Parts: sequence; C-alpha cells; structure tokens
Amino acid sequence: MPELPEVETIKNELAPHIIGHTITGITLFDERIVRQPPVEEFGSRLIGETITEIGRRGKYLLFSLTSGQTLVIHLKMTGSLWLIPPDRFTRAVIHLDGDKKIYFRDPRKFGVMWLVEDKNTVTDKLGPEPLEEGFTAKRLSKALARRTAPIKALLCDQNVIAGIGNMYADEALFLAKIHPMRPGGSLKPAEIKRLYNAIRQVLTAAINDKGASVDTYFRPDGQIGTAHFQFRVAHRRGQSCPVCGTPLQRIPVRNRGSYFCPKCQPEV
Repeated sequence: MPELPEVETIKNELAPHIIGHTITGITLFDERIVRQPPVEEFGSRLIGETITEIGRRGKYLLFSLTSGQTLVIHLKMTGSLWLIPPDRFTRAVIHLDGDKKIYFRDPRKFGVMWLVEDKNTVTDKLGPEPLEEGFTAKRLSKALARRTAPIKALLCDQNVIAGIGNMYADEALFLAKIHPMRPGGSLKPAEIKRLYNAIRQVLTAAINDKGASVDTYFRPDGQIGTAHFQFRVAHRRGQSCPVCGTPLQRIPVRNRGSYFCPKCQPEV
C-alpha cells in the first residue's frame, strides 16, 4: 500500500503539471471508485473546476478546487496516479485543459475518490502528521500511554499517527531496536525518543528516495521509487540483519506481516 512517502512523492510530482489547470471531463471505467457524491453528480460538479493546490493528509491526496470543494483520493493497496497512459489497470481518467490527463491506475480496484465541500469529513479522524512540528516525542508518548496493543499495530493505526503503514513501521522499529509485539504502553521514555527519531528519519529518507516500489507503486511519470533499496528489514525475511547478521524473521501482528531482527529487537 502506498504510505506517506509514496503519497507525498505523488503530490510533489503531480503539482507542477496540473496546478492551475481546469478539469474538462472525467472518464470512469469503474464507477465503484466514487464514494461521494452519486456518480452523475460527481462528474458534473468536477467539470469546470480549476485545481488550485494539492495537499496530503496521511495517505489521502487532497486536490483543492476553485469552488472550495476538495477532490479527495485514497490509493488504498495498489493505486497510483500517472501523467502518462499506464500499460493497463486504468480505472479513471481526469481530463484537464491543455490536453493533460491524470490516470488512476489500480490493479486491485480498492482505490476511491470523494468530492466534498469539507475535506475534514473524510480526514477528521486521522492522527498527527509525523513530519510536522506538532508531532513531538512527548505527543507520541501520550498516544502510547497505557496502550496494550502491539507497538507495530499502533504505528499502523491511522488514528494514532497518520501515514505510516507496514513498511515504514518495520523500518522505524528496527532503527529504534524495539520488537514489533511490545505493548505500546510498555515503552520506556528512552525507547519512545528513539522511536520518534526513527520514524522521522525513515520517512524523510524515503521521501528523498521518491518512495518504495516493492510491488505496484509507481511515480506519476511511470518510474519507480528507490526507497526499498535502502530497507534494512522490511520484505527481507530470511536475509541477514545488516547490523548483526542474524536471519531476519517475519511474524503476524494483528494480521499484518512484520519483519524484524530477533537479536537487535528482543522481545523484553
């Protein structure tokens, strides 16, 4: 699933090509992609709108329009937005003036779109943005206090922190030397500080590398991101830990596959 670095990359790379352009039409190859409003109204309300800004909240892309409406897109597990025609799996095309197009590619057909008057109706339950100033070690500590759920599950809970998913939770926990099954409330202040720094370090590095193309993620020009080449544990089961050489393991944590080093991340 595209996580914060992938969605941030898409936002950054789409912006210079589409901001200031007007939507002239929309082609839906799968009407289930539209969550709100009804499909007929969705198209009529979009046409004629100019894109004034692109933002991101967690894993959501936010297209601000001249009327004050917001087109919200969630790529879910396998979605990506292209500026060139994809090879296949196109579910929708947003047509812009100047013969520009945004192609919504989504092999597994889970991605969705909303057109809303208030974007908060879609994003209001999200937790803090982990790279913003307001997200501090103290705020992370407060969010984890007295929580009995595994720390891996809490990091992936969008109501706790917005934007982190499997890959970057695994990478951050490895960097912080914390076992994915540790209850969130069991972390000591020093561990929380390490985890806070690790989250920010891992996400920033992944954005610099344009996201991770482990499976179905592509950038708007059809190119891949390279963040996965830097992964220390994520998707590396059976390979050697880059720190101690121990074979990396994969365990289920709340139905999510979690990769870790049993020596560097002992279950205390």
